[in-house]
Amino acid sequence: MDNKLQLTKNRAIGEKNPAYIIAEMSANHAGSKERALEIIRAAKNAGADCVKVQTYTPDTMTIDSDKEWFQIDKGTWKGENLHTLYQKAYTPWEWQEDLKKEAEKIGIDFFSTPYEKTAVDFLEDLGVEFYKVASFSITNIPFLKYLANKNKPIIMSTGMATLSEIDEAVRTIRNEGNDKLALLNCSSAYPSIPDDMNLKNIKNLKDTFDLPVGLSDHSLGSVAAVTSIAMGAKIIEKHFCLSREIENPDSSFSMEPAEFKQMVEDIRAAEKAIGTVDYSISEKEKESRIFRRSIFVVEDIKAGETITEENVRMIRPGYGLKPKHWPNVLGKKALKDIERGTPLDWGLIE
Repeated sequence: MDNKLQLTKNRAIGEKNPAYIIAEMSANHAGSKERALEIIRAAKNAGADCVKVQTYTPDTMTIDSDKEWFQIDKGTWKGENLHTLYQKAYTPWEWQEDLKKEAEKIGIDFFSTPYEKTAVDFLEDLGVEFYKVASFSITNIPFLKYLANKNKPIIMSTGMATLSEIDEAVRTIRNEGNDKLALLNCSSAYPSIPDDMNLKNIKNLKDTFDLPVGLSDHSLGSVAAVTSIAMGAKIIEKHFCLSREIENPDSSFSMEPAEFKQMVEDIRAAEKAIGTVDYSISEKEKESRIFRRSIFVVEDIKAGETITEENVRMIRPGYGLKPKHWPNVLGKKALKDIERGTPLDWGLIE
């Protein structure tokens, strides 16, 4: 069954559609609006279908406090204070209209991850056509209800969530009358390691919730993204930067343009290779069939002589009788003289 999600007027997510590839800008603008605009253009050139930003401010995410609960003591951002980290990473709201216009101008989709109501309201005024729910928001039930009521498509990451939490989030959105939903398998570690990716979840999520499913990929390289296509992923989200040398909170696990372009090419090649269930013979395969083995005369045979293992063999190419006829050929008499190198056929033997 093709559970198609119509994201925009011109783009749908479904079994019959190519994977939708999202370039996540996040903090990679490193505080420069011009760099943010350049990222959008570079993402388009690298083959992305969409560029995504995040809509929050440090104060809509947390409070400015030095208490221990607001300190990060592990991982990529170890030693950071939450408020300070978000101050470094956020995309100023006053940029986002111009970013959206630039995306529209060059023909790439633009959407965002809001984290609370004021961000949703801002994006509604901006005219964003669909939304992303971050893994960290999947248990924020009041927020999910508010977002679902906008009746726009939602792509929701499932990192850190148990199956029951995913189920509750999906039911929450559906109970608000919004079934325009896709799920992304995700490991919310930055960067993620292969051991934690569990790409088999992709098919399980699809079967469990009857929704399009993809991958939000925080791992290094493109192995997980390309492999996920074979697992049924129809959306790929990957952090995108101009250069990892431009220091910011997300640069260490983001893809540069050449890497992203190669990933897109590999994904498209994987989609073609996966193809459909089809046992018909392609034209190229038909050409190759002639190099199968068949039964050939390998010694001159006179009329009336017996066909034996000495004067016929199963060799390439495939112009003679198929090897399955070998037992039926041995012991027969030749109806005429047969020269060495002649493909054997029924008209030559009794």
